[in-house]
This record gives sequence, structure tokens and C-alpha cells, in this order.
Amino acid sequence: MDHIERTRREFGQQAANFAASTAINDEDHVRRLVDPIGVAAQGRVLDVACGPGIVTVELARTARDVVALDLTPEMLNKARERCGKAARANVCFEEGTASALPFDDASFDAVVTRLSFHHFTEPRTVLAEMHRVLKPSGLLAVADIVTAEDQEQAELQNAIEQLRDPSHVRMLPASELRALVIAQRLSIQHDDTWDKVREFEEWVGIVANPERIAPLRTVVRSLARAGVDAGMGLTLRDGAVHFFHRWQVLVARKH
Repeated sequence: MDHIERTRREFGQQAANFAASTAINDEDHVRRLVDPIGVAAQGRVLDVACGPGIVTVELARTARDVVALDLTPEMLNKARERCGKAARANVCFEEGTASALPFDDASFDAVVTRLSFHHFTEPRTVLAEMHRVLKPSGLLAVADIVTAEDQEQAELQNAIEQLRDPSHVRMLPASELRALVIAQRLSIQHDDTWDKVREFEEWVGIVANPERIAPLRTVVRSLARAGVDAGMGLTLRDGAVHFFHRWQVLVARKH
């Protein structure tokens, strides 16, 4: 199975739980991505790897029109439902891959993606595509979870993520994600990083795969007992494993 098919299958299975997750629906996180886009969010906006439309529906509040693109039909159905319930009539939905966007050059005022880069095998290609379809002076906004800068910690955290979800490729450290954006000749206008505390059972409940999660639970609990935080603050409190996801939001302007 190639990575595209693996990702499509994984998120087809996760769609309902992902769409309902309190952590993923965190309104503060959405605002921290959308607000810095400013005036560009009033034009034509592309939401790449839109998932269940959490960012899409917020963008559609002010945008002239929004295109929501995702690889997974089940996720697009969730996005349609969400936008329908919110009476967002200015959204259209496209099935496609982020590495080959089916849009003309310079056709969007803003291009946005959230929680997607760690699933891309070629993040440079995706950024180049997002850059291509962005109008001159338009804004590109990326929000993703990032790892510690320490390579050993980053490798351990990515291994934990891959055991939970095999469509996970690699979370980048913040410095590397920033460097990829700059390499596209984009000028960073906004850079925000913060930590979101998660509880292990809530997090793995999204994938709802007991055969996969049971051994991962054993590994993570053992790491926490041994004082190995994996760059994600693994700890045991009252018998439950807690950790944090470090978020980064970058908003950059095309020259």
C-alpha cells in the first residue's frame, strides 16, 4: 500500500472521531491560525487537507469564497456537514492531493493548512504547490504540531506517533518548518508557538484501534515511569499518562 492510500484509509476510519474531538476543535487554536491572516481571509481562500472542515467553516465567516480540499472522501463529507449546519454557502469541496493541487497559478488570496504537514512525505513539494497557487502578496498559513529541536527526542516522539497512526510521516522541529517556508521565498509575518496538554486515552481514542493502541500504551507508560519524556512531556499523574503537543503557526507573505 502506498502512502496516499494508507492516509486515505486511516482518515476514512478516523473521520467521525476526529471531527468530534474536543482537542482538535479547540476554538482558541483555530483563532490563532485564522486571525493573523487578516484582510487576505476576506478574499478567495484555499484550505489544504481541510479534514472535517474545522478551519474551513471559520474561514467562510469572512471569505468571499473558500475551497476545501482533502484526500479523504469521509473527511470531505464531514466538512460538508459542518458547513451546511453553519449555513456557509460560500464553500466548495474538492477531493485531491496537496502535492499536486488542481488549481491555476496565483488563484488564491490566502492558502491555509492545519495538522497536515506531519503526514506529507514531501513537505517541500506541498509548500511549493501552495506557493504556486497563491497570488502575489497573498498569505500562506501553516499550523502543525512540531517536535523538540533535539534529534533523539524528536525521533522518539515521531516513533510514538507512527505507532499510533501509520499515516504519520514526521513532525518537524519548529526551526525546520520555519526554514522550509523561508526557502519558498516567503516572508514570515507571524510566528506563534504554544503547548497543548493532552491525555493519552483521549488522544489514542481518536484512532479507535485497540490492537494498535494496547502495545503503544505499554511502551508509553514504561517511558513515563522511567522519566523519559520523549520531548513531549510524558508523565504519569494519578495512573494516567499525560503529555503535550507543541503547536506552531506560521503566516508568511508571497513576494
